[in-house]
Amino acid sequence: MTARSIQFSDDQATAFDAVTDMLRQAGVDLDDVLLQPPRGETGVMALIGKAGSGKTLLLAELYKALAEAGVDVVSGDYESRKKGERRTLAILAPTNKAASVLRLRGVPATTIHRILYTPVYDPEYERIAEWLAGNGEKPEIEGLTDEALQRAAAFYEKNKSIPGALAAAGLRGSDFITGWKRRDEPLDIGFVDEASMLDDRQFEDLKEIFPTLLLFGDPAQLAPVNQSGSMVFDALPTPRKLELSRVHRQDADNPILDLAHALADPQLGFQDFENMIEDTARRDDRVVWGQRVEVDLMARSPVLVWRNVTRIRLINAFRSVYGAPEDALLEGEPLICDGIELPLKHRKKRLDLEARGLIKGAQVIYLGPGRKLGFSRLHVMGAEDPQVSAASIVKIEKPDEEEPFIPYAARMGATFLHGAAVTIHKAQGSQWGTVQVFAPDIYAAARMGRTEAGQPLWKRLAYVAITRAEGRLIWVVRNRLSKPSAPLPVDDLRAAPAAELKLEAQSE
Repeated sequence: MTARSIQFSDDQATAFDAVTDMLRQAGVDLDDVLLQPPRGETGVMALIGKAGSGKTLLLAELYKALAEAGVDVVSGDYESRKKGERRTLAILAPTNKAASVLRLRGVPATTIHRILYTPVYDPEYERIAEWLAGNGEKPEIEGLTDEALQRAAAFYEKNKSIPGALAAAGLRGSDFITGWKRRDEPLDIGFVDEASMLDDRQFEDLKEIFPTLLLFGDPAQLAPVNQSGSMVFDALPTPRKLELSRVHRQDADNPILDLAHALADPQLGFQDFENMIEDTARRDDRVVWGQRVEVDLMARSPVLVWRNVTRIRLINAFRSVYGAPEDALLEGEPLICDGIELPLKHRKKRLDLEARGLIKGAQVIYLGPGRKLGFSRLHVMGAEDPQVSAASIVKIEKPDEEEPFIPYAARMGATFLHGAAVTIHKAQGSQWGTVQVFAPDIYAAARMGRTEAGQPLWKRLAYVAITRAEGRLIWVVRNRLSKPSAPLPVDDLRAAPAAELKLEAQSE
């Protein structure tokens, strides 16, 4: 195993060695720091384990080892045409939020979509990109001073983001990116975080692109909808499925993870689990026995529920206490992208919106109406370039009404549901500092007695819900809502100019 400053446990060291062997078969020798041309398809390997078992640590250490060996990271924002025989690595996640969690930990992750669809650069500005990437001479570009180019170079030296560097030079994305196209050439090595969220179609797409693919996933999470309770790594042969068993973050006395792993006890009933939560809340303020939903948190951290009826009622209660009008959105209201409604002839526009982060499930904050009728200014949470103006169709569902209320809409564009509350299924892949879980919904699942992949459904729901919390869990036991202490916040999303927002989001 490559010597590293991190002290691995036995199961982590075994997994690191197995992945190292896989990479050596692919022509990347981490022990001798030797890179050879790709040797064809190496296949798929999965590294699985429950929350706190060290999956993210291993992903980060493997990335560092590959970068130190000279493997280039493909970020999804620009790829040089002068590839030669270089070896590459792409680190992917199914959602913007999951990718941003990795980026905040120093891992240059992007979304699966940003790898499936690549940007097309204007030839004039592509010369700057090639120069920044070390593949050409410093260009002379009409309208850009030498000082502007130096700002771009200084940005790229620190952040390794071509769009961010061009923004630092004073350019907008619409200046240098002319469109998006489906990738027509395979890549090399792919790491996929939150692989429990992958469906079969995404998995097949990834296998076509990456001859060497490593999946990181949690087998205790909820399987994708329409997957019959199975995950894509379940069918892999045992030698290709590495399981981490030790829960390392419990060493740091993490009460949230203690609760999550207690759910593995087959004798544990719902009432026993709630008693455990209440007892933990008495001695540790990182777990709260909540008597009401805290409305101030809902704008940025949605309440997690199981049932759609609960989600819709909480959303309408949220809008009511903030005094939201029937026919418009308030600045700062949270939305969830529900897909893109565009005909096939507008495929280019669809790719542009999706590449900017408006993929199904994306968490968005409404910043106000756009310049054109039916357009909205939006902040896409966790996206690499978060500020977007898009044609929008906003649907606000009402209790006991089949058809949603639409306060305004473009004829076509990105569709949104309200995001003050979301289902636990949709929350997978995301994490928030504080998470509110609506316990009466988990109790309803427990009373129904449903199972998924041999485990009570309520336990899977509870496990996924509470492991979305990075620092604080509020287990809400009553159907009550607090009053807001202040108007919905937006100033923090507008506090920095666009170039600085890109700097923060794209520091790769």
